[in-house]
Amino acid sequence: MATCVFHFFLLCSLLFSVSSTLNELPKSGFITLPVKMDPTTQQYYTSIGIGSPRHDMNLVIDLSGGLLWYDCDSRYNSSSFHPVSCDSQTCPQGSSCVDCNGPLKPSCINHTCAPFFDNPFSSITFGGALIDDALHMPDIKVPRSFVADCSDPDSFSFPILVGLANVTKGMFGLGRTQLSLPIQISSTYNIIPKFTLCLPSSSNKKGTGHILIGPGPNVPAGPVGRVSFRIPSSKEYFIDVKSINIDDNVVKFRRSLLTVDANGNGGTKISTLTPYTVLHHSIYNHFVIDFVKRATEIKIKRVESVAPFGACFDANTIGRSDGGPAVPTIDLVLTSEEVHFSILGHNSMVEVSKDVLCLAFVDGGKKAKNAIVVGGYQLEDRILEFDRSTSILRFSSSLLLHNASCSDPTSLNF
Repeated sequence: MATCVFHFFLLCSLLFSVSSTLNELPKSGFITLPVKMDPTTQQYYTSIGIGSPRHDMNLVIDLSGGLLWYDCDSRYNSSSFHPVSCDSQTCPQGSSCVDCNGPLKPSCINHTCAPFFDNPFSSITFGGALIDDALHMPDIKVPRSFVADCSDPDSFSFPILVGLANVTKGMFGLGRTQLSLPIQISSTYNIIPKFTLCLPSSSNKKGTGHILIGPGPNVPAGPVGRVSFRIPSSKEYFIDVKSINIDDNVVKFRRSLLTVDANGNGGTKISTLTPYTVLHHSIYNHFVIDFVKRATEIKIKRVESVAPFGACFDANTIGRSDGGPAVPTIDLVLTSEEVHFSILGHNSMVEVSKDVLCLAFVDGGKKAKNAIVVGGYQLEDRILEFDRSTSILRFSSSLLLHNASCSDPTSLNF
């Protein structure tokens, strides 16, 4: 259980004041943000500007995060910030109220609303104060205030950025809350509350993917599947997986693990913070055995495993296909037998050396909270459209099948 720590942590609400020439929604109808991957942590991050003067920063993308939060250390200054009082309608229900004895600044404000949030890579929950400030995005300045979070690390006895990529200064939350940026953008511009993820391939170290906020464009791959989100009260994105198939053969395991309860235990969720898909131990064992069996049938040679992966293969015995390495196809069977989230070689195999490819799934252990956590590697180079208005996820097939990639916007008409 996370430890609640108050100190003088600061939640910030960002006031995005802009000139009339820059505050209109782009003609495309959506806002585009870049997405890059940090090779050391395998975290995906985007870039924005905050404050007056503008402070540019990278933020780790958290699909389950409740809001945008960032590090506003002692060097951070902004003439456009304003505190949000405890009795403001902007203050989320259940928040506390904090005071500060120091001089007024973004990280020290009296009688301010203090919600809580946490860094997923630590066991600590932060509490702080909401303020307004200015937000700048690559192609737009947003013309009204938004809730986000700012904290001065000097106010804490622990590093608030622990676990995050060194190039980042906070997190960009896209969770199912009213404080997430896509919801606030949709309210400002009166557009459908949607956002689209197109994560770049890990194999392309300089590749840049995209987050699209608003109704996205038509893309070559098109949405080929859709599934509703589970647990209406959760900020996380759970989907209903009925079974796992390998080359159309069902993996046998206890299906009750795929049922999620009201507290988010069990079931299948999607995570951008998990590098590779994690399976509950009892699922993982059967999954690996079945995959190895199907791979052996097509003359793929197994070799010694390389941690953290449980099955690795001689790359010289694996052919190539439009979808990457020619290995057995993995399908997450969704609401019906006709709706599959198909994972081809590009997203199922990871190169650990010139001669070795490993199955990019890991064992979550016997005490794993969820049956399946679909990780970032399995989401790369496909379109994922999250529609908050209908609680539906639409997804494409692998973009490689359409001679396209998230790192090549010209192939996607972005």
